[in-house]
Amino acid sequence: MKSIVVKNLMKRFGDFTALDDVSFEIESGEIFAFLGPNGAGKTTTVKILTGILQKDGGDIEILGYRNPYPRREIEVKRKIGFVPDEPDIYPYLTGEEFLMFILDIFGNPPKMRSKMRSLLDTFEVDYLGKMIRDMSHGMKQKLVLVSVLMREPDVIFLDEPIVGLDVKSAKVLKTYLRDLANSGKTIFMNTHILEIAEKIADEIGIIDKGRMIAQGSLKELEESLGVNSSLEDLFLKLTGEEKDIEPLVKELEE
Repeated sequence: MKSIVVKNLMKRFGDFTALDDVSFEIESGEIFAFLGPNGAGKTTTVKILTGILQKDGGDIEILGYRNPYPRREIEVKRKIGFVPDEPDIYPYLTGEEFLMFILDIFGNPPKMRSKMRSLLDTFEVDYLGKMIRDMSHGMKQKLVLVSVLMREPDVIFLDEPIVGLDVKSAKVLKTYLRDLANSGKTIFMNTHILEIAEKIADEIGIIDKGRMIAQGSLKELEESLGVNSSLEDLFLKLTGEEKDIEPLVKELEE
């Protein structure tokens, strides 16, 4: 079953075309790594899929809901979760107040409370009494992760989820995401850390200048280019940045 279907997606900001005829599909139970240079359109795509931005053209389907925003926004948002790259959350709440607020939105079910406690222990979140405004980026990142993962949504969107996390927490998250995918959850992950995509992604999508330029497993991407190399080399080759590396290094050596 396909949990996400995107067809001919378009988004413009004034005269700038951020997304140009973007299409891809993601199966349930997959970890999908969405790669691209800075400004390629990754975050814009996620914001459209999560209802934060409105598209200018094309179609999206999430968990069987076709073009759900805004008509069926609440139904979809109950079944998805989003961890942004910048955890910009209520600064004048404590960590505990923030999590209680999320619990209350979803009716404070015992199962969710139990899951929350387990996640707090796993990610070593022992600072719930602290005001959010006084937390570091990494502390806020873990708090947001707990607030999303405790809900066990069917689709989880993560925008640069490892940034700001300590090594142990990053390892825990990667392992847990694999377990979630194995249980049927769909993980959509924006990342510029190619090692993560190479190690845990089932499917890789590459976007450049607002256009999809490749999608497939690492093996499929290698076969399509007729090469056997690292994802880093494939990425640089597909985005046309490979040719820029050697002159830059030589310039540094001079």
